[in-house]
Amino acid sequence: MPSTSRLRRAFGVLAAAALATAAMAGTASAHDQGGRHHQQPHYYVSLGDSLAAGYQPNVRTNTDVSYTDQLYTQLKKHDPTLVHIKLGCSGETTETMIAGGICSYPGASSQLGAAEAFLRAHRGRVEYVTLDIGANDVDGCLGATGIDPACTAKGIATVATQLPQIASGLRRAGGEGWGSPRYAGMNYYDPFLAVWLTGATGQAEAQQSTVLSDTLNGVIKQGLHRNGFALADVAKAFSTDDFTDQATLPVFGTLPVNVARICSWTWECTQYRDIHANPTGHAVIAGVFEKVLRRR
Repeated sequence: MPSTSRLRRAFGVLAAAALATAAMAGTASAHDQGGRHHQQPHYYVSLGDSLAAGYQPNVRTNTDVSYTDQLYTQLKKHDPTLVHIKLGCSGETTETMIAGGICSYPGASSQLGAAEAFLRAHRGRVEYVTLDIGANDVDGCLGATGIDPACTAKGIATVATQLPQIASGLRRAGGEGWGSPRYAGMNYYDPFLAVWLTGATGQAEAQQSTVLSDTLNGVIKQGLHRNGFALADVAKAFSTDDFTDQATLPVFGTLPVNVARICSWTWECTQYRDIHANPTGHAVIAGVFEKVLRRR
């Protein structure tokens, strides 16, 4: 998986912000009718896997085209004091988000631990918390011979157990009620729909893959909603289950709209054969999150 150097730099921003808090008189200022006053920064904390980190296969590293960065740009338009605390870790599973082992975080053993510490230290000043996790628990379950039922069952059971632990931990650390963050988590698009392009066998496998996708997304939705997180329905935005409507793409011709969106919004149908969203796909995901966060 990609280097964690960018993540370490991002977390350096977190550490610097935390250190500055003790002596802060405000990093930005504005005028009101009573004269000059200081504004303390507000925060957007993003957690997740390689989507949150912005991994792109063409450069083989994490980038700033991630949906979290694009969402931050949109949110900052409404709050110029907003600071992005970007914690996403490529390759992260629900288990490693809790226990650590992939990316390193100064002063914390895991991504969840780092987020919880920041949320506790900045109560009342964190505006948004976003989360994506669970895809890496099942990504290895679809291979050359189709879906591995045992692998699928194990991965989804793990997400069903551990995603609620993650969401509830974030809520406890960030607080509830007035002044607390707006919490949102996403479900996933189905990158394996791209096997549709390989012919009749691939088309059967593509339809089978949506069973895995729908099951995983159902578990994610339940785990998020039970712990006060709004759902960013990325699967719906990608038309994951729609084999009926058609779309026409250069080179590929007419395809089911769900396959066309995977080809247009991820790297799956390129020379890279990679599951990650491309910059356009990340923009779509950011738009779904923004609508959810603004609605709440």
